[in-house]
Amino acid sequence: MRGLRGRLAAAGALLALSACTGGGSTTAASGNAGATAAAPATSTTTAAATTGPCTLRARQDWALAQLRDWYLFPETLPTNVDPAAFTTVQAYIDALTATARAQGRDRNFTFITSIAGENAFFNSGSSAGFGVRLAFDAQQRLFIAEAFEGAPALAAGIDRGAEIIAIGTTTANLATVASLLASGGSGAVNEALGPSTAGTTRVLRIADAAGTRNISVTKADFALTPVSSRYGARIITDGGQRVGYINLRTFISTADPALRSAFADFRAQGITRVIFDLRYNGGGLVSTAELIGDLLGGARTTSQVFSFTTFRPERSSNNSTRNFSPQPQSISPMQIAFIGTSGTASASELVINAMIPYLRANAALIGSNTDGKPVGQIALDMAACDDRLRVVAFATLNADRRGDYFNGLASVVEASCRAPDDLTRPLGDPAEGSVRAALDFLAGRACAPITATATAGTGPAPQSTPVRLDAPNELLIADDPDAMQRQVPGAF
Repeated sequence: MRGLRGRLAAAGALLALSACTGGGSTTAASGNAGATAAAPATSTTTAAATTGPCTLRARQDWALAQLRDWYLFPETLPTNVDPAAFTTVQAYIDALTATARAQGRDRNFTFITSIAGENAFFNSGSSAGFGVRLAFDAQQRLFIAEAFEGAPALAAGIDRGAEIIAIGTTTANLATVASLLASGGSGAVNEALGPSTAGTTRVLRIADAAGTRNISVTKADFALTPVSSRYGARIITDGGQRVGYINLRTFISTADPALRSAFADFRAQGITRVIFDLRYNGGGLVSTAELIGDLLGGARTTSQVFSFTTFRPERSSNNSTRNFSPQPQSISPMQIAFIGTSGTASASELVINAMIPYLRANAALIGSNTDGKPVGQIALDMAACDDRLRVVAFATLNADRRGDYFNGLASVVEASCRAPDDLTRPLGDPAEGSVRAALDFLAGRACAPITATATAGTGPAPQSTPVRLDAPNELLIADDPDAMQRQVPGAF
């Protein structure tokens, strides 16, 4: 992150995915967090450990030392947790951060991950999987919320709005999603989908507009396109008004050229109203969040604050201020409609929060309440063991020094409109529920505000039973998430 010096590399913007949080739940809020930046730091507190054997105890001791040195909430760390009682480094970390988690300040945002795996994702979006994002509706049916270009599922004809009825390794042992949930909850569904390794094959019984059929899909390595080539950037004409639409899947470095290109087009066409669709975006690189601020900040000056980053008192020398830096592609929006859900976290929330002091009620949250992660992680490496510890180490504030949205942004934004995530329509479609509500806001039409507890959720395409399009929905979160799954909630 710009402004952090020395060994530090800010891993994340706030909230949720990018550097961040653990899985094990079907709620997006617990599964993601993310903002990450620059090269990770290597601890000097226990430097000897990086050259020693990678025993469980050595790795646990190293993790404890980093938490004592950097953790944003040091007063919550216990002094009497026996590492011998835990069989993994992550389980030990969970015990050490239990108090902050109970207080809602670290909801699985501190975790251990693979250096190689995370670098591959942040540098190029590389991962292995079917290339879909999965979500449950209010009736606990499993749907494709999004399918990624260049990945196996979309190539097999599986796209947004399709229901997964059953999962198996062959057609002979297909198990219905309903039976899996009944026997083992979302964990059973996770297990049925198989590991995130290339070559894993599953048979999925799919129901969509083309009918019900069995499709065999094999997980493969693919590079996630952060701005979709199908609907990621476009100009929508609505009632004679032209609106720029951007859908960003995650904050990784490969998003930067696509963002610059989209905003250059907006600038050339005089766009002053923008829909920024972050509905599933769990976060990622702070540097990408800063670029977005610059691209939206054509009317800002280099003396105006985008964000403040603050560490605990003992680490205050790392505090920094990031001012706007308008780019050749920057625009000066009069209004911005940010589409969000409980899957919107971290760097996504950072961008939204940063625009409030300048646009006030002209910057609205559309959809449902966001995750709520106004803290970020740094990266600390134990290179010999391929261990990267993502430690919640800083808070990020906007120019008003507001960053108190652990309960989501619904109570912080000055304007909001409750809207459904409508799976009966493609993302970016002017008739899709949240896009329609965003267009209505930009046109000055009235709407029902989002409350801190209200969720719009994802409405599936009608199958045998009608479903309320404003019914609550939850992204399916991997039990043991890889780097992409932490940044891209619901990804498999």
